Order: sequence, then C-alpha cells, then structure tokens
Amino acid sequence: MSALAPGSVIGILGGGQLGRMLAMEAAALGFDVHIYTPEEDSPAARVSARVTVAAYDDAVALAAFARDVAVVTTEFENVPAATAEILIASGAVVHPNPRALALAQDRVAEKQLFASLGIATAPFAVVDTREDLAGALHTIGAPSILKTRRLGYDGKGQARIASLGEADEAFASIGEAPAILEGFCAFEREVSVVAARGIDGSFAAYDLVQNIHQNGILARTIAPAPGAAAIADAANAMTQRLAEALNYVGVITLELFVMPDGALLANEMAPRVHNSGHWTMDACGASQFEQHIRAIAGWPLASTTRLCDAEMQNLIGADADAWQTLSADPNARLHLYGKRDALPGRKMGHVTRLKP
Repeated sequence: MSALAPGSVIGILGGGQLGRMLAMEAAALGFDVHIYTPEEDSPAARVSARVTVAAYDDAVALAAFARDVAVVTTEFENVPAATAEILIASGAVVHPNPRALALAQDRVAEKQLFASLGIATAPFAVVDTREDLAGALHTIGAPSILKTRRLGYDGKGQARIASLGEADEAFASIGEAPAILEGFCAFEREVSVVAARGIDGSFAAYDLVQNIHQNGILARTIAPAPGAAAIADAANAMTQRLAEALNYVGVITLELFVMPDGALLANEMAPRVHNSGHWTMDACGASQFEQHIRAIAGWPLASTTRLCDAEMQNLIGADADAWQTLSADPNARLHLYGKRDALPGRKMGHVTRLKP
C-alpha cells in the first residue's frame, strides 16, 4: 500500500473517545474520517465527516463502508475479528489485522502468544469448569485472580481469590464463563509501553510510563515512569518483538508489571491507542493519535521525543464537572470527550499537567 494522500477517507470502527481523538488528528493531517458504530450520537461521529450507524455483523453495511474508505482501523479491541475479516473480503485494508484483534480478545490466547515469544507472564491456567478451577488453584495457589477469557475491561469480569474456599463464589461471580486463572504477582508497580509500527516495519516507542489504578480503572499516568531508564530498553524490546510477530501496523500498547527484582512480567496488550498514552497529546511533538494515523496511512512515523514531564489524570464520572477550575490551571491541558451523561465509573475526559 502506498502512502495515502490528504483528502483520503479513513474508516474507524467504534464511536467512543479514542475514535474521537483519532478523528481529530486525522482531520489535522487533511484526511476525512468515516465512523462505523452501532451507537447513535457517538462522541466520534460528532467530529467526523460521516458516520454509518449499523451492527458490527451487518455485512451489507460493512461492504458499503469498505467501498467508501481507503483504510480501516479500530478504536477498541473488542470490535469482532469477524468484522475485520468481512471488511477485508469486501476489499478494504484493515489495520490492525484480524489476528491481532482475535488474540487481544482472548486472554488465554494472548498469554500463550507471550509465552511463545519468550515474554514472561504470571503463571496461568485455562478454566472452563469448576473442576478446572480446582485443579488450577492446586497448581497456582492463592491468592490468584480469575478473569473471563473475553470482554473484560476496567476491572470487569474479574474476581480475586484469596483462599481456596472462595473458588465457587468467584466462578459464579463471573457467570461461570470460560476463564483464565492468573497467579497473584506481588509487583511493585505497573508500567506500559505505547509504541507504533509502520507499514515498512519501522518502530518507535514513547517513554515508558507508570500507571496507577483505582477501583480497577486507570486513574493516573506518570511520564516518564520513575526509574524507567533501568527497564525501558527491555520493555521496548518486548513490545517490538510482539508487534513484529503480529505483523502489526499502528499503535500498540503493552502493559507490564515491575517485580521487586526489576524483572518485567507482561499483563496484557492493547491493539490500539491507549489511555496511558493520552499524555502524548500535550507533552510530545506528535501524539499517539497522530502516530497511529501516520502508521495506518503509510506515512513516516513521527518523533516520540518527550518535550517535558507530565502527569495525566482521568476524569471519571462527576470529576468532569470541575471543568472550570481545571481549565483555569495554566499548567493543565483539559480534554473532554463529548459524552452526554456523566455516569459513575465512566471516563468523561482527562487532564494532563505539564511539568517543564
């Protein structure tokens, strides 16, 4: 695929805040954006040239969408891999590819991929039945974490098992869905790599960052991560190895646990722009969103140089009501996502505080 010229149409599957920010960066580079989403009045659609509102399994709508765009990307990893396959069959170019989506949607397959690439993880076991869980707990022990294989995010679809006696309750709490049991890691902190791989195989990573969660949701990201120099090269190498194995194009994120001895254990990957990369919008010459558009359009990757230290804070639910105060802070950069209802636990925006 040759580089897309300005004026080309980029298709985005999904209408949430990541799609919105991708669309805004695409527009800044001269592209039009066509959003495909099942959601009426989505945040991304309101800043895009056009929108298709249809189900992800609507073959007719997908075929029409494919004819209108030069390339298709996704704004979240749970777009069905089958949707990407339908689009490819209809003649569309899709980045990331269906294999990357399918692997990210299945925690077991994802962990098996890590293992095949020599990327260390916590011990894990496949759990399809109560008997499987009993056997896994016998091997891995407690404390441990039971997670659904599919569709869990922001702490959903997970149950902590502190003792063997909690197994049945934990399995019931996730609806007895196919799952994975992961051994508990006494990690010191979580870090993530947000990086991009171009169509030509070029690779560029932003500075390693530290993530702080509350109630299973990312609350703050610190850029750069304290002590990053000692582990950044290893973290970047893991991410590049993963991207190359997937023949990946676009921004990809790898979340990692830092153990007390400095070892890194992979937690999960995200085949998309990521919440922990939002700081790049204000503290780098080119944001993760511009970088993703550049990659999928066949443009050269931009510099990932950090211009200053930064800390990103998510605005969850009613936090966004403080927009007047936040917007008055000269060192803060406020980003609101255009969502209509500030529901508890819902990401309404973020603020990045720059530290020159």
